[in-house]
Amino acid sequence: MTASPSARGDLAWRKSRTCDGGACVVVSRQGESILIANSGQMRGPVSVFSRAEWKEFVAGIKLGDFDDFA
Repeated sequence: MTASPSARGDLAWRKSRTCDGGACVVVSRQGESILIANSGQMRGPVSVFSRAEWKEFVAGIKLGDFDDFA
């Protein structure tokens, strides 16, 4: 993971359908990178992950590896 200074406004950002308009995690793709930002602070920092890192994370979510954080 690397950090980018801010979220670019020209990207197509996605957020969960369960987000009720508050500050939510948003995700976008830029080339082979996956970017994650806070929808309430789009000028704030962005985390950048490789597609392989993202696939591992999503697989962990589906397996319930992070359920104890909720």
